[in-house]
Amino acid sequence: MTNDQNRPFREVTAAEAVALARDGYRVIDVREQSEWDSGHVAGATLLPLGEVSQRVAEVAPDRDTPLLLHCAVGGRSGRAAGWLAELGYTNVTSMKAPIGHWKEQGGEWEEPRQLLTPAQQRRYARQTLIPEIGQEGQRKLLDARVLLIGAGALGSPSALYLSASGVGTIGLVDDDVVEESNLQRQVLHGVDRLGMRKVDSGELTIRGLNPETIVVKHAERLNADNVERLISDYDVIVDGTDNFDTRYILNDAAVKLHKPVVHGSIYRWDGQITTFVPFDGPCYRCMYPTQPPDELAPACSVAGVLGVLPGVIGMLQSNEVLKLILGAGETLAGRLLMFDAMGTSFDEVRIWRDPACPACGEGVEEGVASGAPVAAGA
Repeated sequence: MTNDQNRPFREVTAAEAVALARDGYRVIDVREQSEWDSGHVAGATLLPLGEVSQRVAEVAPDRDTPLLLHCAVGGRSGRAAGWLAELGYTNVTSMKAPIGHWKEQGGEWEEPRQLLTPAQQRRYARQTLIPEIGQEGQRKLLDARVLLIGAGALGSPSALYLSASGVGTIGLVDDDVVEESNLQRQVLHGVDRLGMRKVDSGELTIRGLNPETIVVKHAERLNADNVERLISDYDVIVDGTDNFDTRYILNDAAVKLHKPVVHGSIYRWDGQITTFVPFDGPCYRCMYPTQPPDELAPACSVAGVLGVLPGVIGMLQSNEVLKLILGAGETLAGRLLMFDAMGTSFDEVRIWRDPACPACGEGVEEGVASGAPVAAGA
């Protein structure tokens, strides 16, 4: 073990490092994600060199925590140890030895798991570099099942970006066919598919973008009789519906089956988005206890909608879906995000869970039917 008087941290051999780890030192790997994926010290925390100063407080909030840093040979870990000492960490040690020596000295080691095929590693390379994703997160996306209620304006951007991001199974619920008036905003379809079922057109586009994506087609309209069957096999539901009756039906079934719903709505220049996570936050009935009159929520065919607006809202919905699958970041649960395309501005309001809500309020057991009416005010 060395302790140069000019260094505010210690440097140790591999054998000494193994002993410190067994004595309870927190091991931090300052290599890159790709190096980590090739095998790493068991129980270590990945904190790439470029992120050490910004993220170390997340890993070790107590500056007296004994920390053992390592990289491939000791150079990067030495630099990181110096930075941590400057930040006030009092017990920092760097392993100055090739990482192979750790294994030779009997240090615990986790061999790489083949989470992704070589083709998947190439396709999602830019995404797996993100610390919150990596290969394990990408595997979660590939194993995930997401249901889109509607293959139209909001479903189009969601389908495209979820497929491109690697969501393995995408279900499409829509009983409509492609019409010319759809093409101004429903980018999942094209002029050569006029008259084709939207679920068939959507499958062609999705598979053309990512042949690995499994597309499950439900050429039917969601209603009270089929809603539980449609949503039961999926992890996350994306609500792209355009009427209140369907939204209430979806909400009540999702609460009963404990399925998160990412809700979006559009009107002329205005869009809204929120996420409903049953019993962890409010549901749709908490936000709208009674159904507004039809004249206050006219359909796009009556009121009109800006072509790019569903692109903005649909991509925000996709972002919510990815966070739910990955368990990363902060979702919009309990928050309604409103976008004004005319002023290019966002506003946010809080949504509170209603203790008297018939779907998720007090006295309603999780996962048990609430007996809530199918339509608000019924």
